[in-house]
Amino acid sequence: MTEPESQPLSAASLCLTRCVPCEGGVPRMTLKEADEQLKELSGWELLSGPDRIKKSWTVKNFLAGLEFFQSVATVAEAEAHHPDLHLVGYRKLTIEIWTHAVQGLSLNDFILAARIDQLPIRLK
Repeated sequence: MTEPESQPLSAASLCLTRCVPCEGGVPRMTLKEADEQLKELSGWELLSGPDRIKKSWTVKNFLAGLEFFQSVATVAEAEAHHPDLHLVGYRKLTIEIWTHAVQGLSLNDFILAARIDQLPIRLK
């Protein structure tokens, strides 16, 4: 008998959920699970494997990008889950998230993405 598949959490539910410390031993999400959960987030895309999710923005100016990344850093530190932050060409931002301990995706990645989506950002 197989385990029933869990239903994806809405973006609002993800924002109300805390990241769980992960030191490994947690199964990484399957492609199907990651695909279903991704449908609850706007603008995020699944990268190979699936082993990470990514979202990009073009902000108003360089300082707007740094302000946004500072807000992201505050949220990430509170969740003890740290994304890769990329600032290119002074206005183009990209964030990649994955769970290093499982070398792929876990629910923590989607929680952090949903929280990032709630942060103010000054777009072009």
